[in-house]
Amino acid sequence: MKEDILHNLEVIHDRIKKACEKAGRNRDEVRLLLATKTVSPTSIKIALENGQTLIAENKVQELKEKYEELKETPHENHFIGHLQTNKIKDILKYDVACVQSLDRMDLAEKLHQRLLAERKTIEVLIQVNTSNEESKFGVYPDEAAELTRKLSELSTLKIKGLMTIGLFSAETEKVRPCFRLLKNLQQEIIKQNIPHVEMKELSMGMSGDLETAIEEGATIVRVGTAVFGARVYPDSFYWDEGV
Repeated sequence: MKEDILHNLEVIHDRIKKACEKAGRNRDEVRLLLATKTVSPTSIKIALENGQTLIAENKVQELKEKYEELKETPHENHFIGHLQTNKIKDILKYDVACVQSLDRMDLAEKLHQRLLAERKTIEVLIQVNTSNEESKFGVYPDEAAELTRKLSELSTLKIKGLMTIGLFSAETEKVRPCFRLLKNLQQEIIKQNIPHVEMKELSMGMSGDLETAIEEGATIVRVGTAVFGARVYPDSFYWDEGV
């Protein structure tokens, strides 16, 4: 298992390197985030003990279950799934450094109140539904700038950029418009010069389309299956609003 994971990591890093070269970008501009949904702490630790630093969960329950086994191994943990307001306390309890899936004001306000009470701050990315699919979470593109402006008024939230899932398709050219749209939104928001807002991060692209995402400006690519192997459930199980 260890040999497989290390080999897969080598392959992914090589893909990222080549994609950056093709796009004329510096390799240091793109971080690899390991999506660890359904992955055992043992497998995650193999990656963390061999140079990886950034992981993320989709489900709060998995975050809780793996916390004790992983807490002594240095790493940064993000949350990339749909966050329900009643799970906010767990996000803070289990040391999530960034919520990449902030997409609505009611969640933001409750998160803000909890952070105030605990005298904490947290980094966030605003999730955008770039594919305009009803099954996807995220603010619609034409509402992203306004949501950013409203979120900027909440002092505990450190806005760092945008995140999208994009269209689920084996044809990467069909996904490209989603990534390009997120990049365009980033540029539009930057031009508005909203106080307390950074737009340096674009979290987009997964195992099958990371090259396309990097070409379109991704700074974080989220990879799970290409490192840890196929999961029991398809991606739609974790992302689909109807599940």
